[in-house]
Amino acid sequence: YNGLFITNRIDALNFRHRASEPGYFSSWHVAGDPTLIIVRKGTLRISLRNGEYRDFKAGDQFIAMDRLQHGESFDDNIHGHTAELIGDQTLLAVHLKLAAI
Repeated sequence: YNGLFITNRIDALNFRHRASEPGYFSSWHVAGDPTLIIVRKGTLRISLRNGEYRDFKAGDQFIAMDRLQHGESFDDNIHGHTAELIGDQTLLAVHLKLAAI
């Protein structure tokens, strides 16, 4: 392909575009099913229960896959992570759900 490298097709259960405006902040939640997040614009901060966080900028990608065990109920004081838009740029991202658990 004239220098183009492209992989074979990779199946996904769904594909979504995401946009979040400056000031966006989520409450505690879990990803549920493994989801590949690709940040296209802006900076997304993912914070964990232990106080650690990581900022993801345009070009960064990660797989969110925290989940509840079968039959477990979500506890807002124990489970999940938060997501926060850092800075004044709109966040643009792609979400690819990789598998259903």
